[in-house]
Amino acid sequence: MAVTPADASTVVLDASALLAYAFGEPGGEAVGPLIAGALISAANWSEWFQKVAQRGVATAGLRAELEALGLVIVPVDAEQAERAAALWPLTRSLGLSLTDRLCLALGQAHLPARVVTADRAWLALQALLPEGLVVDCVRPPQALHEPA
Repeated sequence: MAVTPADASTVVLDASALLAYAFGEPGGEAVGPLIAGALISAANWSEWFQKVAQRGVATAGLRAELEALGLVIVPVDAEQAERAAALWPLTRSLGLSLTDRLCLALGQAHLPARVVTADRAWLALQALLPEGLVVDCVRPPQALHEPA
């Protein structure tokens, strides 16, 4: 599903989507136009920041740079923590981490919302999520190649 800035009143970014954008990975080009006004959980911000540092990127000034583009880092509150815990039985078979579930919980707190990820496994969640919460994966579908 193509992601456009006007698709929902609230856009919530998963760390994987922001990583795809930062490193020019497949689908990352769809994230840039979404950053202005997008929300990211402080937990997802921490995950993103750690992974950027692990790849050798100088992290000084990164937060200010992305906030200047309009990214809003949202602290995790008790309600989001409880929602993330409630999502565990629905998501554990897909291997979603606590930060993944906190991203979804942030979306639930801001309905209607579109949660943008680069993790294709999240697409299997759509039928399980509350009305008004849409998951979009920026990664193109994997192509199946026929043997030569």
